[in-house]
Amino acid sequence: MVQGKRKFVEFMLVLTGLILVFFLIMQPLTVYHFREHISVLFPKGQIALEERNLLFIIQALMLLIVLPVYVLTFVFSWKYRAHRHNATYDPDLVDNKLAEYIWWGLPLVLTAVVSVLTWVKTHELDPYKPIVSDKKPITIQVVALQWKWLFIYPEEKIASLNFVQFPEGTPIHFDITADAPMNSFWIPHLSGQIYAMPNMKTELNLIADETGEFRGSSANLSGVGFSGMHFIAKASSEEDYHQWVVSAKKASTVLNFTGFNALAAPSQNNAPELYQVSDEKLFDQILMKYMHP
Repeated sequence: MVQGKRKFVEFMLVLTGLILVFFLIMQPLTVYHFREHISVLFPKGQIALEERNLLFIIQALMLLIVLPVYVLTFVFSWKYRAHRHNATYDPDLVDNKLAEYIWWGLPLVLTAVVSVLTWVKTHELDPYKPIVSDKKPITIQVVALQWKWLFIYPEEKIASLNFVQFPEGTPIHFDITADAPMNSFWIPHLSGQIYAMPNMKTELNLIADETGEFRGSSANLSGVGFSGMHFIAKASSEEDYHQWVVSAKKASTVLNFTGFNALAAPSQNNAPELYQVSDEKLFDQILMKYMHP
């Protein structure tokens, strides 16, 4: 009977170990297979890359504790099994100072390291912090509506709905507000999310390291049209960007504050659209829309 229990314990340890190894192998393979759909782990911009690297570093630091715990679980299960007759019996052993230092000291040191690293990187990746570059930043004003995104280019005097384009390698400065319930602006390939709120302006700086079309979306539940509240963020060459600006300036629809109020009415799954902007202070008027005179 003792022999049977021993074999059962051995079988369970081996089976559990194989399952753990299987998941450890399958996880990176699954991530690689679905890499086109996991934009946070495969960034296309400087800011998103640094955020991804911070995530990896913190996970690696935590694995310094997690992996030994997994290994020691199997070691202790085998070493201190009930039917190990040649083991030393020591009922008076209360504690071990070396062990206490290890399992309290290492997590404490790790927590301190992660805290300091997160503090430093949080300031380095401040979304309000301009990106250093030899190219002039482009300012794009973003307005979250129900359930669509309006992008205003104040210098070019154009606007676009559910589509934003900018040249690769050029810093982009977003001024963000909302004329709808609180929302969150997010282009996962290029940066983290930042909130959009009525009567308030938030800022986000990012840069695309390569050309491509990236999915932008709302990262905050905002009602029945939330699932369709996404847009295309296109990073293109300088030439393609300027050609797009020229075509937008020829748009048939002119957008002013009156037209904006009509556009702000709730609607879902809107197709991309281009506008000429006739009011230079349109974004400021939207920002102050609900403020007292």
